Amino acid sequence: MTRSDVIRRATRCVTRGDFAHTLARRLALATESQKPDNHAALRAYLSDELRPALETMGFICHFLTTEAAPEMPFMLAERIEDPAFPTLLSYGHGDVVFGDAANWRAGLDPWQLIAEQDRWYGRGSADNKGQHTINLLALEQVYLARGARLGFNCKLLFEMGEEIGSPGLAEVCRQHAALLAADIFIASDGPRLHADRPTLFLGSRGCINFKLHVRGRDRAYHSGNWGGRLSNPGTQLANAIATLVDGSGKILIDDLLPPPMTPALRTILQDVIPAGNPGDPDIDPHWGEPGLSAAEKLLGWNALEVLSFVTGNPPRPVNAIPASATAVCQLRFVVGTDSDRLIDHVRRHLAQHGYGHIDVELLNSSPATRFDPQNPLVDWTLDLMREISGKSPTLLPNLGGSLPNDVFADILGLPTLWIPHSYPTCGQHAVNEHLLKPVVEEGTAIMTGLFWELGEQGSALLAKHREYSQE
Repeated sequence: MTRSDVIRRATRCVTRGDFAHTLARRLALATESQKPDNHAALRAYLSDELRPALETMGFICHFLTTEAAPEMPFMLAERIEDPAFPTLLSYGHGDVVFGDAANWRAGLDPWQLIAEQDRWYGRGSADNKGQHTINLLALEQVYLARGARLGFNCKLLFEMGEEIGSPGLAEVCRQHAALLAADIFIASDGPRLHADRPTLFLGSRGCINFKLHVRGRDRAYHSGNWGGRLSNPGTQLANAIATLVDGSGKILIDDLLPPPMTPALRTILQDVIPAGNPGDPDIDPHWGEPGLSAAEKLLGWNALEVLSFVTGNPPRPVNAIPASATAVCQLRFVVGTDSDRLIDHVRRHLAQHGYGHIDVELLNSSPATRFDPQNPLVDWTLDLMREISGKSPTLLPNLGGSLPNDVFADILGLPTLWIPHSYPTCGQHAVNEHLLKPVVEEGTAIMTGLFWELGEQGSALLAKHREYSQE
């Protein structure tokens, strides 16, 4: 059996309907983690759907818990063939956002796999049931082709709360670090940069949401009687925000900026052209940091956004000076940003500009990560993706968005390689979510080939990785 042989067998499972049959069964399970009291359905996805499939391949499944999120289920499936073999850790999440069935296009149902031309519709098809189903199919085909063995050790971690911020995931990884120990991390989530080109990304931008609040007084006052004599919290907050980011999206507070991009990073981003997919909005070329390309703004720099701004009563404005104003802002940031002290930086900056009375509150945060793009693991993966697909893959140093890569990169200390099987306009988190059949076929081929070669040359590959890391 050769790599080409096992790839043909795997892609045949897609074309003859095996993959769609499995995915349809998984999509029918309404695993909405945002829905209160849905914990039984979340656990059932792991225990009744995934566990039997994994045990058929000789995996031993463990349910993991943590006091930090006792209601959230986690499952680790492990297959240890030989302690001397390299160990792969992979990841997937079986929870989805709200189905929102009433707003899907006529003829579609979020809980039913419906095929139309090259699209497979259903909630979770792209995020993330379809993606981890592709990877499990690839593993299964390698396992069968090698006569009930993989040629490497494998651990699979599944969670059911990614869509609500992965509560407990970091704690599970800290508490069970020895059980989750591995040599390399390969998983799939998020979109490709473009549908017709395979993508490898190495981490993600971090994200911090924070709230600004101005309270002028206990109630509103008539603007005719008091206008010009009472301070307006809405006006104050608008001007305060204008000291943080200007009218063209340029960040004005130096402490929120990343370090300069390295020449190596700029070289990688020269080959990246974001957007341009059908349905994408037109890019505003003059928005953001001046002098940077669109790719550099998205993947190598920080962005400060105002997500909401409320003062007075927007649905029914009255002629009164509002009592207070509130805004929620967000910083998307790359590795090297002093994100741990963001709140202190914002408070000090506002005070220096006469807005020390504005309250600054941290709402939530996730770290930025980026595996070294010059590591030999990256070239190995890109070369295989190129050989298998016949296309030049896109390398992203990190996603523009966020995902819980920090638990694998920082807590578990693993090299992280993400190979997504979706694309930007897949309807992720929206109505009419879908997978593209050509991407599924290509993704299945790529993952099958990667897993096959990990069994063929994994030990030598990881030796190169360790040598490089010690230099």
